[in-house]
Amino acid sequence: MKVISAQTMQEVDRQAIREHGIPGLELMEHAGHACMEAIFHEFGYTGGKRAVIFAGRGNNGGDGYVVARLLLQSGWQVRVCILAQRERIEGDAAINLEQLPPAVVSYCTVPGQMTELFQEELRQADVVVDALFGTGLNSEVGGVHREAVELINAAGRPVVAVDIPSGIHGTSGRVLGCAVRATVTVTFAAAKLGHVLYPGAEHTGRLVVADIGIPAELVEKADGCEFLAAESIAPLLRRRDRQAHKGHFGHCLIVAGSRGKTGAAALSANSAVRAGSGLVTLAVPESLNPILEVKTTEAMTVPLPDSGAGYLSDSVLPAIEALLPDRDALAIGPGLGQEPATVALVHALLKTAALPLVIDADGLNAVARDVNCLLDTKSAAVVLTPHPGEMARLMGATVAEVEADRIATARRFAAAFGVHLILKGSRTIVVAPDGSTAINGSGNPGMASGGMGDVLTGIIVSLLGQGYGCRDACRLGVFIHGHAADLVARDKGEIGMSAGDVQEKLPHAYHDLLTSP
Repeated sequence: MKVISAQTMQEVDRQAIREHGIPGLELMEHAGHACMEAIFHEFGYTGGKRAVIFAGRGNNGGDGYVVARLLLQSGWQVRVCILAQRERIEGDAAINLEQLPPAVVSYCTVPGQMTELFQEELRQADVVVDALFGTGLNSEVGGVHREAVELINAAGRPVVAVDIPSGIHGTSGRVLGCAVRATVTVTFAAAKLGHVLYPGAEHTGRLVVADIGIPAELVEKADGCEFLAAESIAPLLRRRDRQAHKGHFGHCLIVAGSRGKTGAAALSANSAVRAGSGLVTLAVPESLNPILEVKTTEAMTVPLPDSGAGYLSDSVLPAIEALLPDRDALAIGPGLGQEPATVALVHALLKTAALPLVIDADGLNAVARDVNCLLDTKSAAVVLTPHPGEMARLMGATVAEVEADRIATARRFAAAFGVHLILKGSRTIVVAPDGSTAINGSGNPGMASGGMGDVLTGIIVSLLGQGYGCRDACRLGVFIHGHAADLVARDKGEIGMSAGDVQEKLPHAYHDLLTSP
């Protein structure tokens, strides 16, 4: 599913009206019909039901007036609360308002008036329609509009939002002071970023994307992101040939581990196994090898000299280089530590390793010491997997600055350094060097625990080693990671979920995607 910004949607609307000659009044009529159909689908076609419609003075309100007219024609009882004076309603919205019987319309512009008139109406309503604001809202919701939002939410009735729940920023998904919590949201031509990014996603409910006659080519050529869902991810997965053997599924190398952080190394290696690698080798400090031998049954280990220090230094670079010719992908960083000699090893490996490369955790911290080292990598396929704190260190910024616009942040960095970037979080962002962007739709809050990033590293390096291209490996990896966590949540709930739980569900996640209808 393609997802676009509110600003891009405004430009698409403009092109449809001015360049393709589609009247705005026609688009409004189609939008109203789409909302009516969603209401009927959700709540039944039977007449005699009650709807309360809250509408603003702009085009979103105009869509609401069309919905009111169509429901009245279908035998519904309808009341319309307009949060504007009649003389301030103009254009296409005014034309549709004129078609409503005056008896069903109330103008509420004085604080308290709305509650007095509509509190009882809301208790009796089968559905509430939110047509207050569209995706163009940029300011905090206040005054009578805030009163309306609070009244709608307090009523506890099913809510259908027109285009986007009022109070949600159409591009960032931020709550602008307060926002309607919708049961269903009907949007037009394309989903908006505010529908899928949190916290907007929590307010959207079931999302319906309706065709209202805007030419498909306008949406197709518009800048946007891919929203990763099971139906788009499943076709990327390769089914296994019945005659396949372990040599067909790649041999990945993971350089990881330091004293106190052997768990990160083990999680990444074991996750690579669970993600389908034919062979996995874990290169670790020699003094920690006995521990990793116990923690990794299916993965092989290579002990590298550490003089008992419990961390790797750049002195082991020749030993690692000797392993590279027989490997298909390389991951650097889980639990590696931040000793100066370890940082030097990471920088040296970036210059010498030509394999598809995943950098995570302490590998990222090493890169952050001199981010320009990314401009001198030998590998043509480099994947970085930072969480917001690591991203902030890479950019010399604050976490707040990173989180203010995650998509723009990831795009700038990926383009500047020619890398594939996975910016982790609730709705992980995946960006290629050319700017093509995906937003992950899987996962849940149970993943907010230690070790989840190590599992993702194992999945990504495994997919690269199996021969998936960088773009597909990143998209598949983040979705499968989140989908495995969703399967854990289904069985155990979200609280107390561990990275090991997710790791063990990886084969189930693959199976689920490959066998879904």
